[in-house]
Amino acid sequence: MLPEVETDFTDGYEVEEEPSLTWKLDIENGRIRGLADGEDAVRQAVYCILNTERYETLIYSWDYGVEFVDLIGSPLNYAMTELARRAEEALTQDDRIMGVSDFVFDTGQKGIVHMSFIIHTAYGEMFAEKEVGI
Repeated sequence: MLPEVETDFTDGYEVEEEPSLTWKLDIENGRIRGLADGEDAVRQAVYCILNTERYETLIYSWDYGVEFVDLIGSPLNYAMTELARRAEEALTQDDRIMGVSDFVFDTGQKGIVHMSFIIHTAYGEMFAEKEVGI
């Protein structure tokens, strides 16, 4: 039988927040230019998460990215519900993102759903949008 020991491992230590410093992507020119931190780094992370199909890229864990491809051919009402759920699930894997809300869908163009939403981050709220082929 082992003795019971009550130990508080956090006593005398401070929790330090790590910076979100990362390389800044220049999407338009296909280059990496400088560094991004804070809100810019989160905005870039949102872009990367929403544009990476989960399970298709070996360099990312299976927790990274979204699952949109299997929604092709789905009924529109089901697809919109799943788009919102899957986008929120994928984005909240990032510790800097607390939640996603206020989804608005536009189905004006055949075969494409345009969704816009608000992302609640550690740096405040930010607007995001994504077009998905259905």
